[in-house]
Amino acid sequence: MIRKKKTEPDEKKAADEKVTARLKAVFDQLPRQIEVLLFSGKDRDEVFTQASRQVVKAASDLSKKIVFKELDLGHELATRYQVTEAPTILIDPSTVNIRWLGAPIGHETESFFLALHLVGHRRSGLSDQALQVLSEITEPRHIKLFVSLTCPYCPQQVKNGLQAAVEKPELISLEIIDVQAKPALAEKYKAYGTPTVFANEQLIAQGAQPEELFMASLKKLEQETIFIPDNKAEQIETDLVIVGGGPAGLAAGIYGARSGLKSVVVEKGPLGGQVSTTPIVENYPGIAQAGGKTLVDIMVAHALEYANIFPGEEVMDITPATPIVVTTNRRRFLTRAVLLATGAIYRRLGVPGEERLFGRGVSYCSTCDGPLFKGHSAIIVGGGDTAVTEALHLNQIGVQVTLIHRRNVLRAQARLTESLKSQNIPVLLETEVREIQGTEKVEEVTLLNHPTGETIKKEVSAVFVAVGYDPAVQLARRIGIELTPDGYIKKDARHRTNIPGIYSAGDVEGGYKQIVIAAGQGAEAALAIFEDLANPYWTGDKHRLTPAGQAGESSSK
Repeated sequence: MIRKKKTEPDEKKAADEKVTARLKAVFDQLPRQIEVLLFSGKDRDEVFTQASRQVVKAASDLSKKIVFKELDLGHELATRYQVTEAPTILIDPSTVNIRWLGAPIGHETESFFLALHLVGHRRSGLSDQALQVLSEITEPRHIKLFVSLTCPYCPQQVKNGLQAAVEKPELISLEIIDVQAKPALAEKYKAYGTPTVFANEQLIAQGAQPEELFMASLKKLEQETIFIPDNKAEQIETDLVIVGGGPAGLAAGIYGARSGLKSVVVEKGPLGGQVSTTPIVENYPGIAQAGGKTLVDIMVAHALEYANIFPGEEVMDITPATPIVVTTNRRRFLTRAVLLATGAIYRRLGVPGEERLFGRGVSYCSTCDGPLFKGHSAIIVGGGDTAVTEALHLNQIGVQVTLIHRRNVLRAQARLTESLKSQNIPVLLETEVREIQGTEKVEEVTLLNHPTGETIKKEVSAVFVAVGYDPAVQLARRIGIELTPDGYIKKDARHRTNIPGIYSAGDVEGGYKQIVIAAGQGAEAALAIFEDLANPYWTGDKHRLTPAGQAGESSSK
């Protein structure tokens, strides 16, 4: 008997029937009914409305657990759920806030069926790390997720949005917007690429993300590029604790781990330190130009390949012993060595009104707060590279900025001062800020011109301060580290402090405050620590041991 060979249409039909049967089995197992509402406009035959109707009806035909209703925009439920555009699909609106503007076709058909499954089971399926981040969101999040039916990356972001909305329906709403069906909305939000995600009207993501990174972006309401898993351990044993997550600390983490030391980086503030708020970096070897945050993300991603990083964690005390005990606000570390890479903090003017109006027009970070003053007048105080760079940045984003410097010449690099001239940014030399005035916010400043002795009142909305830094040595001073007359950590050529086993690197040591120098010092200190732990100089023991406890020479390359 000769069997007839199946034709291609027959094979496709058989495959479709298999998929349908599998979907039917899945949806028949839903523990509860799901109501799907399609709101259509006056033109019920409009192409996207027809496509939406076909997809939703196909889903409802699979199982009685999926209840499909089509309504018009004049229906009372449209008013109740604030539906104003057609076609709009609401998925079980009595339990979650998920809506689709446009038609779930193309790559998004899969997303629509996933939505039904997640809502039907009331389970997000998120990882423990993603759930932890999501649990820290305590204020409402309204997500607008722009997708395209031809975009193969959109389903991943849609899945992330669906999981968030299902897991926390009381706070998180999700609006999936098809850019082909709703071009006016895409134009309004400048969503020219998909997937693009806004939350509470803030851009938080472009492109697909892992779920943990999506939740972190949703939590912080800004684009996150690095996700660092949380660690709940109350005590951690390690070889090297690095206090500070700037260029010095991150480089030390890499070099320490590559030398064979189990290394951790603890940072109480933003990773990257001052670099994270630098508008543009142009002098880091190998990278002609990059935003400070971009450079930090590259460094952090690299360091994470080698060391564990503990962000948002402050070191409260260090107890020199064997092992050294490092106590933070969350746990304690038992370690063989400590590297202090605590950097430096913004120096203040110390004038009346500065502290009172901090955060209300007085700022130490033009990157953070500059956009708030677009179209307004502001001054930036300082004469070095940082002040001039920030003046250029403020001018570029539309702030009417004037540079104030108390000396008769700027200390910034010639290339930067030439940019000031070419962009016609006013500079007042030999001028000092004497007071910052304002009731609820900055309104004006009092300036003193030294050559003439004249006092000038200048109306401004913001004062940006860039007059240098003070070393962050509070922790060092507390544990008895010797300081230099200038207030920096006193160390030898191998970055050793006066306390055995405790080292320093970066801006906290003084010298040139440059990213490349801090990174180099962090690497140098890590190598010195490796060699000292292999042959502790404080014991006088000549027998070299590797960190693993094996005798012999070790290479740190």
